[in-house]
Amino acid sequence: MTPPVFDTTKAHPKASDALFIYYIEGVIHPATPVDHPDFLGNWVEDASTFLFFGSPADEVVKYLIQKAPHLTLIDRYDMTYDQWQGGDAEPFTAGPLTIRPFRKGSPPAGRPGPDEIFLDAGVVFGNGAHPTTSCCLSLLADMGPALSGKTVQDLGTGTGLLALGAARLGAKRILAVDLNHLAVRTTHENACINGLSGHILSIQGRAEEIVHAPADLVVANIHYDIMKHLVVSEGFLSKNEAILSGLLTTEAGKIETQLVSQGFRVAAHHAEDGIWHTFHVKRG
Repeated sequence: MTPPVFDTTKAHPKASDALFIYYIEGVIHPATPVDHPDFLGNWVEDASTFLFFGSPADEVVKYLIQKAPHLTLIDRYDMTYDQWQGGDAEPFTAGPLTIRPFRKGSPPAGRPGPDEIFLDAGVVFGNGAHPTTSCCLSLLADMGPALSGKTVQDLGTGTGLLALGAARLGAKRILAVDLNHLAVRTTHENACINGLSGHILSIQGRAEEIVHAPADLVVANIHYDIMKHLVVSEGFLSKNEAILSGLLTTEAGKIETQLVSQGFRVAAHHAEDGIWHTFHVKRG
């Protein structure tokens, strides 16, 4: 993940909407205790760490770095939550589902209904606004009764929205996988909020390795650099059905060619805004 560039010369955001993000070269293990009342999470990406706080934490971060010589503070980003997420997510529908994004501590009134999903993205990317996410949800909904009782893998789960959608639409068991610990934790919390923790197991791992586990349907909304390895893996080739997204036009053409050569047929192909491509593929 490349840190976004924002104009930090503007006034600091109000405390209730503030994010203070410390970009650190080197890995701080997610289990490392961080003694700060407004600590929000630890995002590890390759050999870098991003620490999120709701208020400035310069002294705490300085202390962590002093204890570990391999760590170097690269930058601090001060911004609003909406800037980090790329916009303020509004409720939206996908098939019969209504997704209601909210922020921690301010959930929608009442409990989610049978066709509702309450989604707290926290500081993980994926508040549901991206067209690939809504397209995957719509394709899941299009499966109708065929999804009932199925076992599903949601690879690159992020906030867990597609896993939540599959569960609401009738899937019996969903394995939600992400390489990032913070995404796994966020997915688990969202499953609990929606009363679906009995159907969704969130785990940390690599998509191309976890795909070996048994499943009736694979759902993967991930980067092409991962997708190109996923679709040629032994585990994926043992599957009969998949929904694949997160692909730009040139990348989509390569993936489609690979899938067809491996015996899959394209049951549906959507190009949202003419840019983002999503496939529903089946064997035979």
